[in-house]
Amino acid sequence: MSTSSQPPRLLGELKLCTEVGPFLGDTRIRLLEAIDRLGSLSQAAKSLPLSYRAAWDALDDMNNLAESPLVIRTTGGKQGGGTQLTPYGRQIVALFRAMEAEYQQTLARLQQALPKPDPAGGPAEVRDLRRLIRRLSLKSSARNQFIGTVVAMRTGPVDFEVSLELDDRQQIHSVITRESAESMGLQLGGEVYALIKSHSVLLVTEAGLRLSPRNQLWGEITRIHNGPVNSEVVLALPGGKHLCAVITRGSVDQLGLTEGMAACGAFKASAVLLCSHD
Repeated sequence: MSTSSQPPRLLGELKLCTEVGPFLGDTRIRLLEAIDRLGSLSQAAKSLPLSYRAAWDALDDMNNLAESPLVIRTTGGKQGGGTQLTPYGRQIVALFRAMEAEYQQTLARLQQALPKPDPAGGPAEVRDLRRLIRRLSLKSSARNQFIGTVVAMRTGPVDFEVSLELDDRQQIHSVITRESAESMGLQLGGEVYALIKSHSVLLVTEAGLRLSPRNQLWGEITRIHNGPVNSEVVLALPGGKHLCAVITRGSVDQLGLTEGMAACGAFKASAVLLCSHD
């Protein structure tokens, strides 16, 4: 008895991206849902499965790019601490799932409107769409990614200094060329992405010490990941954002860095790369 095979379904994965790369996707949403269900980052990571460090990094990225923290971390107490979604985080998860449902319905309607597949390689519209999506997927190697509002601009003969407000307590300053500023069309009140490589961040623990870097962000050390030569140190900043620095293991020992210690992440204005909307 012969059977006719059903045509393949047009399916897609919804992913919300910023100018500097992915912000929310299925894996991150499932991580948030698992945290909300289990109240523990380590248990949530295991349930996906996802490495603990990858889960930490994902939470840091989401909190840095979101207008409000999506998760909060608690320590101590009768329950021994844990990780919880904020009300804003729950709203984001619900919104994403609603958008995802609409997205799949749109794909189903699109498939009905497409011409019959070409045995030689499929509909040209689908191939063009796939190429376009790949071109629009912009990723950055910078470990630190922030969104800020342009609150000040100072022009010079060659350089152009831009001040970004992350929130009412923190600012980041960047120095770029006048040509770059003009091509980006920077304006006061505009939203700009700031990228800082972790190797450009210096760590200081002594308050009141005079430093030459223009940017100095104080926070609390929440994680130290030691490698054979270098160590990755993550600072929790006010407002739920995080700053990552990569320094030598010798520097970690010399400074006596430990989790829970206050520290300052300092980096030059010239080390801040700016990205803006089209």
